[in-house]
Amino acid sequence: MATPAFIDTDRRLGRATALIGEHGGRYPSGNSLLVTGPDGSVLVDPSLSLVPRGGAPAERVDHVLVSHAHEDHMAGVHLFPDAAVHAHHQDLLGLHSLAGFMQVYGMPRDIEDAWRPQMVEEFHYVERPDATGFGDGDRFDLGGGVAVEVVHLAGHTRGHSGFLVDTEGVFFCADVDLTGFGPYYGDHWSDLDEFEQAIERCRTIEARHYVTFHQKGVIDGRPEFLRLLADYAAVIGRRDDAMLAFLAEPRTIEEMVEHRFVYRPAVEITFASHVERRTAQQHVARFVRRGQAVATDDGRFVVA
Repeated sequence: MATPAFIDTDRRLGRATALIGEHGGRYPSGNSLLVTGPDGSVLVDPSLSLVPRGGAPAERVDHVLVSHAHEDHMAGVHLFPDAAVHAHHQDLLGLHSLAGFMQVYGMPRDIEDAWRPQMVEEFHYVERPDATGFGDGDRFDLGGGVAVEVVHLAGHTRGHSGFLVDTEGVFFCADVDLTGFGPYYGDHWSDLDEFEQAIERCRTIEARHYVTFHQKGVIDGRPEFLRLLADYAAVIGRRDDAMLAFLAEPRTIEEMVEHRFVYRPAVEITFASHVERRTAQQHVARFVRRGQAVATDDGRFVVA
């Protein structure tokens, strides 16, 4: 089979290339990163858009790095059966088996039963029990001074990671994706406080080009990246404000789920209620810790 070619939307960034997905990497697609050196190549987050392309525009892919165990970041893994596959130690079970993968989401059984076949049929999930783990600061050396360094950015999932190619001035920040939707921390393995810490860590990363998995694609220059990162982080504050306003009267978590603070009411998506519930629980727990809200005797919450 011929090696897939580069396409017009791809962005070459020295020895790194952002492989821009369909519709600018809008979900369910995404933007992958290919890094080549004299001694090998790395492909980060093979997206669904690589499937119609038949793979990546490289003679061979030696290593596939998965930023975290979510369906859209693994949809092209099956295209590289001979590559070594790696993910952060804390997300590794999501690559080893479908059962482990579903643990990352932690969905109620009825939602999981609807979601599980989509993983296989739409996102081409394949189990990779041979996948190995990496940790913060680990490096994949490709020769000639070219290396890909792991930057752990927990919060989206426990093992969510970015990747720095410092010789090329490229930082792949994965699902710190700078979209207007804002930070996503709606799974069992998500954590609001850790996500905020990940955002702060991203502020410290010096690069010339920042690559997001969704939509923004390549952001050129640190000032523009910091501006977009500030806008992205501000979504959390807006959710805080909206939820506190809603809790002016005593409300249950389920009433918050029905109201919706993450997805617009008209959005129909299999796991929306699960995400709304997990998100509301984390915000409310933090309100209580900070003394901004209190629990009532009948299981509701209200502003203090």
